[in-house]
Amino acid sequence: MARWDDDVVVEARDLSIHYRSRDALSYHLAVDGVSFDILPGDVLGVVGEAGSGKSTLALTVAAMADRFAPGEAVPEICGGSLHVYGCDMRSLGRRTRDRLTLVTGFLAQDAALRLNPQLTVGENVAEPIFQRDRRFPEREAADAVATLIDAVRLPLSAVERYPFELSSGQRQRVALARALILEPTFLVADEPTRGIDATVRDGVIDLLRELQEQRGFAAMVVSSDLEVVSALSNRLAVLDHGLLIGLGAMDEVLAQPRHPYLRSLAAVREGFRAHGALS
Repeated sequence: MARWDDDVVVEARDLSIHYRSRDALSYHLAVDGVSFDILPGDVLGVVGEAGSGKSTLALTVAAMADRFAPGEAVPEICGGSLHVYGCDMRSLGRRTRDRLTLVTGFLAQDAALRLNPQLTVGENVAEPIFQRDRRFPEREAADAVATLIDAVRLPLSAVERYPFELSSGQRQRVALARALILEPTFLVADEPTRGIDATVRDGVIDLLRELQEQRGFAAMVVSSDLEVVSALSNRLAVLDHGLLIGLGAMDEVLAQPRHPYLRSLAAVREGFRAHGALS
């Protein structure tokens, strides 16, 4: 029986994740022996280049691997251990998984594009509620949707509109509202600013930071953009080709970088500092 631990949100020890080929005769190792913790209220930023394994890690931690993995390839834990709220992610039963996904919000990197074009904004945001309980009172769901729409700084009139009528930044706000509608205590956000116009990106970052501070949920924020991660996270994890090459406070991780990718991040950070964009 899975235990339910509210003292530690995520505990990864020597965690490895791979993908099977379609014929199951070969494997691709995407995450190789990483260890880290996320505590209640903690925000861990995970940064890495394309192919570093960061999105694979996000999918696995959020228990969404078989729902959001591209194509037919599904990431599988092949070594070490991963516990989320004390539940063993290597032997996750359906009932425990349902319970975990109730308290874990997931913002996919293409979440804005995944909104159902045939549903209104309000229906898109409310959909997770009715997927859980078809008999949930519609009035209560409408009130919850209105609260979230207001929280993500959209006009209440947006509830009756359709995704195609909104800008990319507005659609991302709708996707964020949908991810938070069940009031999760842990949010996994994979590339939360991808596809958003640069002119509204800072607004989305500020919104996500404000909501996290107000609601106090723990979070894992995954991005290839150091500025995004640094604006939202109090700790940094750096992945390179599946390996964890840095973990800790940003000042500590980038103070005396030896790895080439860490040196490149340190240079990017100095560039931001020179322009006053990064504290």
